[in-house]
Amino acid sequence: MFVDSHCHLNFPDLVKDLPAIREAMAVAQVNRALCISTTLEDFDAVHQLALDFDNFWCTVGVHPDNEGVQEPSVDDLVQRAALPKVVGIGETGLDYYRLEGRSVADMAWQRERFRRHIRAAQICRKPLVIHTRSASDDTLAILKEAGETGGAQAAGGVFHCFTETKAVAKAALDLGFYISFSGILTFKNAADLREVAQFVPLDRILIETDSPYLAPVPHRGKTNQPAYVALVAAQVAQIRGLTVAEVAQATSHNFDQLFQGVLSQEQA
Repeated sequence: MFVDSHCHLNFPDLVKDLPAIREAMAVAQVNRALCISTTLEDFDAVHQLALDFDNFWCTVGVHPDNEGVQEPSVDDLVQRAALPKVVGIGETGLDYYRLEGRSVADMAWQRERFRRHIRAAQICRKPLVIHTRSASDDTLAILKEAGETGGAQAAGGVFHCFTETKAVAKAALDLGFYISFSGILTFKNAADLREVAQFVPLDRILIETDSPYLAPVPHRGKTNQPAYVALVAAQVAQIRGLTVAEVAQATSHNFDQLFQGVLSQEQA
C-alpha cells in the first residue's frame, strides 16, 4: 500500500532493530522502502540491505554535508549504480545551513560534488535524490546548467524531505522533478509546508520518513521508522481532501514511475 521513498535503515538506531522494524512495516502496510546511501564507505551496507530483502531497494551517493569521506568520481557512482537493486543516485545536492564561518563561495567543493552526481545520473539513466537546505537558488541553477530541464537527456529525480517555498516547488516541478514530503508535514509549525503539499500535483508527490530522523506527530522526538510513512500519507490526505488509500495509490504509482525497474509487490 505505502512506499517509504527515503530512509536510512543502515544507521545504528535502525539496523539493530531491523526485524521489529520490518514487522511494524508489515502491520502498517508499508510494502516497500528505498534505502539511501550517504557515503561511499556505507554503500556496501546499504546495498546489502537491498539484496537481503525483496522489498528494499537502494541508491548510491554522498550527502552534501559529509566531509572527510571518500570523494566520489563519476565512475565510482556509475559503477555502483549498475549493481542489482540500485535504482537512483543520491542523496546529493547542496546544504548551506551550517557554513560554520565559511562563505557560500567556500562551498565550491559541494557544488562540484553535486555536478558529478548529476553527470553520473545522466550517464546511467537513473534519477537523482536531491537534498537542498538553505541553497535552493544554487541547487536549481546547477540543475539547469547541467541540462536537467525535463528533456530526453535529463535524469530527473526527486527533491526529498521538501521544506522550501511554493516558488521553489514550482521551479522544481517545471524542471520535471517530483516532490517528497516527510513527517515535517505533520508538525504544528509547518502550515506553509502544508500549503505547498496542497499546491503540488498529486501525480508528482512522494512520501518518506527520512528515518531515523523527523518522526511525525504523535511520535515527534522519537526514532523514526518506515512504518510511520503511513502518518505522512494521512496528513497529505487530510490536506487534499482525499482518502488515505487514494494517497497511497498515487504516491506508490509515482514511485514506480520515477524509479523505473522497481517492482511492486504485486508484480514481483
